[in-house]
Amino acid sequence: MKITYYGHSCFGVEINGSNLLFDPFISNNVLAKNIDVTKIKADYILISHGHEDHIADAEFIAKHTRAKVICNWEINVWLEKKGVTDIHPMNIGGKTKLNFGSIKCVDAKHSSSLPDGTYGGNPMGFVIESSEGNFYYAGDTALTYDMKLIGNYRSIDFAFLPIGDNFTMGVDNAIIACDFINCKQIIGMHYDTFGYITIDKNEAQLKFERAGKNLTLLKIGETISK
Repeated sequence: MKITYYGHSCFGVEINGSNLLFDPFISNNVLAKNIDVTKIKADYILISHGHEDHIADAEFIAKHTRAKVICNWEINVWLEKKGVTDIHPMNIGGKTKLNFGSIKCVDAKHSSSLPDGTYGGNPMGFVIESSEGNFYYAGDTALTYDMKLIGNYRSIDFAFLPIGDNFTMGVDNAIIACDFINCKQIIGMHYDTFGYITIDKNEAQLKFERAGKNLTLLKIGETISK
C-alpha cells in the first residue's frame, strides 16, 4: 500500500491496484502549489463532507480521471448537476464492496455545507478493508465515543486523524481517539493550511510519543509505503 499526501486532508492511497483519493482540495491550497492536479491518479474519489476545503477539486478530477465518486446523497445530487456521472452514494452505517476491498461509512461530528451554500448532508468517515490492510479515514470530526465502535468492529492498521484543533479535534483528543480505535499508528491531517489550525509539529509528535503512539506528518507531495 502506498500513501501520497497532497496537502490538508487530501491523500492518495494505492491499494490492490486501485488508486483512492480522499477529500481533494489542492488547486486552492497555497501550500500545495507544486502539485499538478492533472497528474493525480484516481479510480475512486472519497468525499467525507461538502466543505470547499475537502471538495474543491472533486468535479475536475472526477471528470479528468473518470473516477467513481463515493459520497453522501446530498453531495451526489450536487455533483450530478455539475455533470459528474459515475457516483456511488452512501450514508453512515452503509458498506459496499469494490474491486480493491470494501468501504464502510462511519459517523463524523462536524458541519457540512457545499461551496454554493446548500446543505451538504451528514459528514462521514471511512473504514477501508482490504487484503493489504485496514485503515480509518476520519474526515473532519470531533472526538466521539462512537469511535470505540470502530475499534471493536475491525483491527485497524493505521488511521488518518485531524489534529489541527479549532474546527476539528486537536492533538490531545486525537491521542484519546487512538485508544478508542485501538490503533497506535496515526497519519495527521487538517493542520497548518490556515492560521486557525497551525500547530507545533514537534510538540505534537512528542505528545504522541509520550503516549506510546506514533504520529506521522508527511510533507506535501511525499509518498510512503505501509
